[in-house]
Amino acid sequence: MGPTGAATLRLVFAAVILLVVVRPKVRRWSRRQWLAAVVLGLALAGMNSLIYLAVARIPLGVAVTLEFTGPLVLALVQTRRLRDALWALVAFAGVILLGSGTTSGVAISGVLLAFGAAAFWAAYIVASSRVGRVIEGIDGLVVAIVVAAVVVAPFGSAPAARAIGRDPSLIWVFLIVAVATSALPYALELTALRTLPTRVFGVLSSLGPAVAALAGLIVIRQRLDLREVIALVLVTVASVGVTVARGRAAEATAS
Repeated sequence: MGPTGAATLRLVFAAVILLVVVRPKVRRWSRRQWLAAVVLGLALAGMNSLIYLAVARIPLGVAVTLEFTGPLVLALVQTRRLRDALWALVAFAGVILLGSGTTSGVAISGVLLAFGAAAFWAAYIVASSRVGRVIEGIDGLVVAIVVAAVVVAPFGSAPAARAIGRDPSLIWVFLIVAVATSALPYALELTALRTLPTRVFGVLSSLGPAVAALAGLIVIRQRLDLREVIALVLVTVASVGVTVARGRAAEATAS
């Protein structure tokens, strides 16, 4: 199917599912609301397509860890508390350690694609937070995913159609993928970003690389060396640290 075919099916199926379930009411949307949804859609298109292109070239755990530089830099730029900044720097050290061992030409192309996905991920966080503020419910997310599907489809429709023609069972596979990796998590993130600061959300995203590395090991047998494991531990520790610090701050405020 290829990276673009996979991204296309994931987004198209997610868009169809959400349109059927949610049926967004857009007739009375203002220009501001439409603009917010379209920007989020463009961010989703870039984030999904570039990370698929990256994981076709470099290990899954490495790609997702490099992609994490997007929300990490966003957290560093927006942080107002020294404690949050320190945890972000711990995660950043892990990302630098991970990228320091990448030398081959093919790997570099994958690294560049992962960094591109990182930029779109940061844009997604900011855009999702904005959509959550200006549009009630998840109607804005539904429109955004439709926009993303329209943008990506011209690049992936042909390989996706050929793959489904050879193996129609892929339809069921990508229906599950669309729900588990797009429709449900994006809706939950949109809801979370209505109240959670984007800088904290960015550091919490550091759990992603560890999960991706574990999935790469179990599903496609991509083993990581000691340097890569240490890097993943650093970003995961940063996520735990900011979570604990956030919880204590909330308790102090409540008391």
